[in-house]
Amino acid sequence: MSKNQDLERRRRLATARGVGVMCDFHADRAENATLWDVEGRAFTDFAAGIAVLNTGHRHPRIVHAIEQQLQRFTHTAYQIVPYESVVALAERINVLAPIEGAAKTAFFTTGAEAVENAIKIARAATGRPGVISFGGAFHGRTFMGLALTGKTVPYKQGFGPFPGEVYHLPFPATRRGITVEHSLGALRQLFQCDIEPARVAAIILEPVQGEGGFHPAPPELTAALRRVCDEHGILLIADEIQTGFGRTGTLFAMEQHPVKPDLITMAKSLAGGMPLSAVCGRAEVMDAPAPGGLGGTYAANPLAVAAAHAVLDVIEEESLCERSRELGGRLVQFLRSRQAGCPSLVEVRGLGSMVAAEFADPQDGRPSAGFAQRVQQAALRRDLLLLTCGQDGNVIRFLYPLTIPEPQFDAALHVLAEVFDAVSANPD
Repeated sequence: MSKNQDLERRRRLATARGVGVMCDFHADRAENATLWDVEGRAFTDFAAGIAVLNTGHRHPRIVHAIEQQLQRFTHTAYQIVPYESVVALAERINVLAPIEGAAKTAFFTTGAEAVENAIKIARAATGRPGVISFGGAFHGRTFMGLALTGKTVPYKQGFGPFPGEVYHLPFPATRRGITVEHSLGALRQLFQCDIEPARVAAIILEPVQGEGGFHPAPPELTAALRRVCDEHGILLIADEIQTGFGRTGTLFAMEQHPVKPDLITMAKSLAGGMPLSAVCGRAEVMDAPAPGGLGGTYAANPLAVAAAHAVLDVIEEESLCERSRELGGRLVQFLRSRQAGCPSLVEVRGLGSMVAAEFADPQDGRPSAGFAQRVQQAALRRDLLLLTCGQDGNVIRFLYPLTIPEPQFDAALHVLAEVFDAVSANPD
């Protein structure tokens, strides 16, 4: 029995099946955009820990920052004994985040915690209970996160009931025939039929839906939502957990929109693989909860905070936002060049290096999760790690590190070309 087979047997016996695992091999080490399993096989990583590794595996600057902090202290609980690195990181984010006026930041550990706390802050600031989200959204696996999430299987199945006063609108998607006007019409109907605007604390959306299929929010939508929020005293929350830190070609995706949110949630690539999340927002909104109302034992872990400082340095010094746009543009051009030879590839979309390829039956237009899975499996056989997403599971998303070496990126596109040809030749 191989090492991977033995570890897979042990994993199935020892760990809960509810934690779904995609790969049947086990990681041993990684460097930048390459991951090696325990048997020495190398993979090009176009998953990046689900958008956590925009700066790549083990970037030297991040490793050094963690090592330096490790020599000082690993934990005090920031809310018991604070430390300067957290203050400095908050100062940096307050300047960088697209928030109107003075901003403040609070740190947590996971993306779901950031979302939970953003809702707490919004309710404290407005004194209102209602929250509006979107179909196809993903906002975490906690109960409030699941209430906000707009996809039942596998996330919500068997876990209800969920917190009340949460409502969903359709999210614009060309392939689904949903326009901005459909979304805004649903909002008007929601206000007429289900909850009056004066009871709504916040509207939360992803500037590019992640699990929902990498659908960018049209700027007309965010502009209209901003007007509605301003008219009714509602807070606008941008969930930038997957879109943040250069993935879309700007540090935050909301920089590409004509309006600014009141609160932004962030995590994933914030700390280059270390567990850290944050909520940044307008100072007066962030200060609404009373002291002790926010926090967490491991929130603002000093090793993760040190890593986050290094991440911001790397993004600036290596011009990763510009590289995100350049690599993403090349990938989009490549994917569109393959559409003629791959009729099932019906749409290519995204911002920067947050790019998706959607697959459907070329005869009837129905979403084809099977085709997407065959692309994923064929790529994996060629040592290229890809992820699927989308409400119908028919989308391949591309999440390579923004630091990927040029020859490796070019080689990955060559593999993708072979994969599309092979799967198109045998679509069933």
